[in-house]
Amino acid sequence: MALVQKQEEGPVILQTSMGAITLELYWKHAPRTCTNFYQLAKRGYYNGVIFHRIIPDFMVQTGDPTGTGRGGTSIHGTPFPDEITPSLRFTGAGILAMANSGPNTNGSQFFLTLAPTPFLDRKHSIFGRVSDGMGVLGRLGRVGTDGEDRPREEVKILKAVAVPAGEGEVEQ
Repeated sequence: MALVQKQEEGPVILQTSMGAITLELYWKHAPRTCTNFYQLAKRGYYNGVIFHRIIPDFMVQTGDPTGTGRGGTSIHGTPFPDEITPSLRFTGAGILAMANSGPNTNGSQFFLTLAPTPFLDRKHSIFGRVSDGMGVLGRLGRVGTDGEDRPREEVKILKAVAVPAGEGEVEQ
């Protein structure tokens, strides 16, 4: 079993061309996935990356530096296994999960749900949720798209900020 980093990090803030979205990460449920996402954000990997797929009332997808939906890699340089937690389900808008091309093919691409999507349960690693910026996510989900679900106007992550634990977090 590979060692994963202990939870010492906080959220990730996506500063998008439409506004900021703060993502709470589920370190306890998906430590490998959270470490991958957090470290990619910390390294600037997501900076300037477009949202290449938007499907109204379903999800917005990003994380591919090629912008094609076929690129991107993990911090390991190879795909990594799913972390499926049965109690985590796609119950509504704002769920953060890894995009994949099948079981255990996680890299850098991720998506945010715009509505309940129970048909995705146990097929994608859920590793967080939107804790601030649901209005921004809603606006992203309404961007006009072409027949292949690609946005007609460029929307992108200007900068992904990996926030150290204890900074910028709201006490619960």
